[in-house]
Amino acid sequence: MAFPYLETVVGFMIVMYIFETYLDLRQLAAHKLLTLPRSLQGVISQEKFEKARAYSLDKSYFSFVHDFVTIVLDSAILWYGVLPWFWKVSGNFLVSIGLNAENEIIHTLGFLGGMMIWSQITDLPFSLYSTFVIEARHGFNKQTIWLYIRDLFKGILLAVVLGPPIISAMILIVQKGGPYLAIYLWGFMFALSLVMMTIYPILIAPLFNKFTPLPEGSLREKIEKLAASLKFPLKKLFVVDGSTRSSHSNAYMYGFFKNKRIVLYDTLIQQCKKDEEIVAVIAHELGHWKLNHTMYTFIAMQILTFLQFGGYTLVRNSTDLFRSFGFDSQPVLIGLMIFQHIIIPVQHLVSFGLNLISRSFEFQADAFAKKLGYAGPLRAGLVKLQEENLSAMNTDPWYSAYHYSHPPLVERLSALDEVDADSKKEE
Repeated sequence: MAFPYLETVVGFMIVMYIFETYLDLRQLAAHKLLTLPRSLQGVISQEKFEKARAYSLDKSYFSFVHDFVTIVLDSAILWYGVLPWFWKVSGNFLVSIGLNAENEIIHTLGFLGGMMIWSQITDLPFSLYSTFVIEARHGFNKQTIWLYIRDLFKGILLAVVLGPPIISAMILIVQKGGPYLAIYLWGFMFALSLVMMTIYPILIAPLFNKFTPLPEGSLREKIEKLAASLKFPLKKLFVVDGSTRSSHSNAYMYGFFKNKRIVLYDTLIQQCKKDEEIVAVIAHELGHWKLNHTMYTFIAMQILTFLQFGGYTLVRNSTDLFRSFGFDSQPVLIGLMIFQHIIIPVQHLVSFGLNLISRSFEFQADAFAKKLGYAGPLRAGLVKLQEENLSAMNTDPWYSAYHYSHPPLVERLSALDEVDADSKKEE
């Protein structure tokens, strides 16, 4: 008797939905608390707390609805054989317009085109509500509907331009890969990730945002001085117009080897009135670079990618697996999609592990900034960002441990205080 792959996958999806909903309910109870955590009392203003609480509750209620609709649709699509049905429909459509559906690449691209349309239709109402109702209600959304539509079509155009050659290459690799298929697939994805990390900030990101050099002044001088002191090969320092879409703030860095760049959101500059607070945030980011966190994460992702492709090669020719999901044939893309479903339990465990590592890295980067003398400004900057972004003030420990890749503010401030205490002991 064949193993019930479909039933197992759908069953686990539902079990995970129930578990994550339980965590969401725990977090909802934390959002409803009427008082700040003791360590944040006198640090966060009551006005900001009330606004953050309202924002968190709105997002939480929205998430309940979105997650419910998602699990119902995803489970129904698998259980009722929508994927094999649509595979056949897409093939018939291609034949009707004179294309060769026997060509797996053409058939796959037609199938993906229909799936992309379906995805846009089902996601659009939630995206619009999130952007123009929830984000707007709490003062974050700065987009007009026309800017939203323009970004949407740019994203679709990029998918149409970049998707076909990538998918076609993967199908050809699987068809020709032989016993070294996992190595070839990993090599292709590794090269693709390097190319995308190179071209994204230069060619793709500017399609959506405007990047301008940070003007000369004290802030630029302080950041450049900090970078030089750490021997960080800073080549360019940009400000991005994040305020055209949202008032949320951020900062990040990118680039290979000796061609590093730092990007500040204009909202970050507006919210952190003191240069030292911004420089402290940059010191934290530079800590990630100095401590090789980015490299460790990249290597870990490459290892995981290789292991996933290795697992895929073990089941890609399983007739029982494809038949369990309603497929008579064994298309490459469908095999990859099914494999992603059957390793969902492993993915959840890996994601949890990566979150634990990421949280550890955040504490280490904070400690690094503290050692550079930025404990005070970093503390003030973290508080300011928490307030201005209306981030959740009360967090459930179970929910936080499972979902958060960054520690809650309470934990970060406590860790900074512990570092201070250790320093005083050494003195």
